[in-house]
Amino acid sequence: MSLFSELQFLSLELGTSHGKALVFADPHIGFELSRGLRIRTGFEEVLAQFVLERDPDVLIILGDLKEPLGLSFRLKEMLLRFFSPLKDIQVIITKGNHDGKIEEITRKFENVSVVENFILDKKLFLHGHTKLPEGEFQEVFLGHAHPAYTFKSGGVAKKAKVFARAGKFLVLPTVNPYIEGFDIREGLKLVPFLKDVSEVEIFLPEGVYVGRVKVY
Repeated sequence: MSLFSELQFLSLELGTSHGKALVFADPHIGFELSRGLRIRTGFEEVLAQFVLERDPDVLIILGDLKEPLGLSFRLKEMLLRFFSPLKDIQVIITKGNHDGKIEEITRKFENVSVVENFILDKKLFLHGHTKLPEGEFQEVFLGHAHPAYTFKSGGVAKKAKVFARAGKFLVLPTVNPYIEGFDIREGLKLVPFLKDVSEVEIFLPEGVYVGRVKVY
């Protein structure tokens, strides 16, 4: 599977009143800097090229665009390499808990907005680490929980990223192929408005429906 194909499976495309929306969660750009990796993956450039290939009218990033909590010189360079090719695309970032000081970079780009949450066509988009805003929404899209599920067969266990649905709430996996997800039972506890959910429906990124899973 090519990296572009993997990114496509880990993101969503929605038809909206603003045209085609490309939605993904938790890129964690700069993860190499926080995790002691000596290699440079170039993930931020690949992700930008993927966005250009999909050619959306609006890009919605569900928070944690970056991994390090601060803004080092190297991280600034990475973020600039991500944003610079996207100057002709409207970019909405619903600010995550890792996105402190992100405005120091985004203010250089008129096409990029950083918000706490974003509402479009009665759909709510947010990161997922804070309380829900007031209002009625048909669907809610969020990240933060990095959902994954461990499949066991014949004594072999394999963890895979999944999309998790609880009613009108859809939790997206991290779009970063280098980052493994959290077990869904632990990940949902990180979301204030989902921590008491007892079961979810899970889907593989390829779109395969797995079934209902008890999480509480």
